[in-house]
Amino acid sequence: MFTNNPCAAGCGKPAITGCNLCYIHQANPDLEYKRICNYIKKNMHIKDLNVSGMRFENIDFSRHNFYGCNFKEASFLNCKFSEVKIRMSFFDFSHFIKCDFTKSDIQFLSFAGSIFNTCDFTWSDIVHVNFEGATILDTSFDDSNLYNSRFISADLTNITFVNCNLKRVYFASSNQIDVLFKASNTAEAVTEMEEQ
Repeated sequence: MFTNNPCAAGCGKPAITGCNLCYIHQANPDLEYKRICNYIKKNMHIKDLNVSGMRFENIDFSRHNFYGCNFKEASFLNCKFSEVKIRMSFFDFSHFIKCDFTKSDIQFLSFAGSIFNTCDFTWSDIVHVNFEGATILDTSFDDSNLYNSRFISADLTNITFVNCNLKRVYFASSNQIDVLFKASNTAEAVTEMEEQ
């Protein structure tokens, strides 16, 4: 799992991997961004990467493997995650705009409080993933396995879950507008929190 070294500037945010400062306090954030992007491009198997708060645009993460990484509060615009494999990583309070997650294999991730706009998760395995409090707009999860994932208190607008495995998927307290569940096993999903 990534090491959470605090930023040397004293802001309390985690320092970027290979550096003693967070992304905000970098003297040359463009140079740091290029260093991280080159590292990702050259390495298909990435472990313990900490890039909290970084902004990625038009980056191809496809077919990469990520283990125990920290992408909290990061932003992704027009990024490709197709056929990516991600385990035990954090994307809390991140932003994803026009990102492609098709045929991805993501398990034990947290997207809590994140925003997704115009993204595509079709044909994916999205198992034990936390979308609690997320805002998800104009996004497709069609033909995906979402076993035991959480959309608790999420805002879901214009979303499709067509032909999905929704067994033990929690939608409790979610706000749903124009959500389509055609040919999915909604009877096995959880729509209300169980009383203790």
